[in-house]
Amino acid sequence: MHWLQNHWYRITPLHLALYPASLVFRVLTEFRRVAYRNKVFPSDQLLLPVIVVGNISVGGTGKTPLTLALAEQLAERGWHPLIVSRGYGGKAQHPQQVTADSTAQQVGDEPLLMAQRNICPVWIGRDRVAAAHTALQAHPQCDVILCDDGLQHYRLQRDVEIAVIDGEHGFGNGLLLPAGPLREPVTRLQTVDAVVKNGGTPLTDQYAMNLCGEVFTNLIDPGLTATADHFQLTRNHAVAGIGHPQRYFSHLEKMGIPFTPHPFPDHHRYMANELAYANCDAILLTEKDAVKCIEFADTRYWALRVEAKIDPALIELILRKITPNGLQTA
Repeated sequence: MHWLQNHWYRITPLHLALYPASLVFRVLTEFRRVAYRNKVFPSDQLLLPVIVVGNISVGGTGKTPLTLALAEQLAERGWHPLIVSRGYGGKAQHPQQVTADSTAQQVGDEPLLMAQRNICPVWIGRDRVAAAHTALQAHPQCDVILCDDGLQHYRLQRDVEIAVIDGEHGFGNGLLLPAGPLREPVTRLQTVDAVVKNGGTPLTDQYAMNLCGEVFTNLIDPGLTATADHFQLTRNHAVAGIGHPQRYFSHLEKMGIPFTPHPFPDHHRYMANELAYANCDAILLTEKDAVKCIEFADTRYWALRVEAKIDPALIELILRKITPNGLQTA
């Protein structure tokens, strides 16, 4: 699939060949959404407010950092959030809680990253409705659910839909899978409660979000941190297995860090020999990649912690949607 993604952000002859398949995909996608909306397919409504964070395109747009930022802000306002995720890339077949001691191979890289932040309980399950029910039995104090990457998971009814778009890459060639990167047509954004633009200048009906990160944490000694100055005179190799690795590399460049870039496919499962670089003093990883390298890491491995800075108006919108009395806390 990685080779195909290279065609999604430019015009190539491959689009013409794949365009009929995209039309079929669009018909099936629209049929599925309408079927759930008209109750042809059953869906489940939980007794708690459900906030879905997702996107309409394949690849990283910043869903996970936004989910974490919303969980943190809700907790600061007296709520007790629960994060539910599919656990993409993990082997788990049934609902289970993700802890800091879980492995990415079992639960997926993004759920493990979120659990290690220790903001709120994180649960995974291919059936997210079942995962939510099981999680609430274990955590009855939770009073709001954040569904990470759940925009197309229509079996779970939702109170708030948030779509994240990439301010740099946009919608690529504007076509649906497999000819383009879109899971759903751009018109789908007209039906969500909020569109969040990660990077760039948002439109008047969008909310701004920017990813910020300045501090690296050593994988072997989490108490050891470093800023950009530490890597000015070292031989650095930067590794990124995310939706758009260049975003990470560009961030390092802005920090003034010299490095050799090594892009990998999204959710790549690393082996030690893949990162055995010669003439290497430091290996600079994203947090998402770091959770998959801890088993073979040495003191050269560092992870950059990233936070999402979001428009305060977004949390105000969410509170108005999930509380009867507007901005009151739980």
